[in-house]
Amino acid sequence: MRRAEAHAGLQTAVITIAGEHLLADPSGALWHEGARALVVADLHFEKGSAYAARGQFLPPYDTAATLARLAALILRYAPKLVIALGDSFHDARAGERMAACDFQALSALMQGRQWIWIAGNHDPAIPSGLGELQDEFGTGSLTFRHEPREGESHGEIAGHLHPAARVVSPSGSLRRRCFVSDGIRCILPAFGAFTGGLNIRDKAFAPLFGARPVLAHVLGRDRVYLVSARQCVGD
Repeated sequence: MRRAEAHAGLQTAVITIAGEHLLADPSGALWHEGARALVVADLHFEKGSAYAARGQFLPPYDTAATLARLAALILRYAPKLVIALGDSFHDARAGERMAACDFQALSALMQGRQWIWIAGNHDPAIPSGLGELQDEFGTGSLTFRHEPREGESHGEIAGHLHPAARVVSPSGSLRRRCFVSDGIRCILPAFGAFTGGLNIRDKAFAPLFGARPVLAHVLGRDRVYLVSARQCVGD
């Protein structure tokens, strides 16, 4: 589980979950070579416009920025399957607020490949014309869902919690998004441009991991750094 590989000028970390070898990309996406599947979590399209509607104005470019990052990944990996692990849309009316050019860009990314939308707590429905939601999706020994289940869930790949790690060294403290895994399950970082992160030392993670060693796969600019969760500190 501590191997790393170079991919398209980036250094990806290999995560083994339920016997399946997956690549953790520095973008926060997960790549399953055997299934030719690209997995992303918590895109939160139109979060900026949702906040603006409530009077908290953010730059209205989060959807376009997230789509651009997603397009770069699809160009890099050429997936046959894309799995979006829920909360892809910030709310049920996100499609109404999405700019026509962004909707067209998303539709273009979906062409020629299978696209699985997993239902999240933010998106019980998705915009018309983009396919259908599934509660979860399975392939091989892996099960993809939005919210991780408490206790041991063998082969689970989930999102929802937006994991982030804080690491302290003699030169200072660094807080970055991360994958978190114990070899049984993996929780992905949020991919969306305006999404934050929940520290992996938060009590929300405690019911998910037993006595097995837990690794934080911390996102750097062009590589993924493997850090024992025991070396991470709270906020």
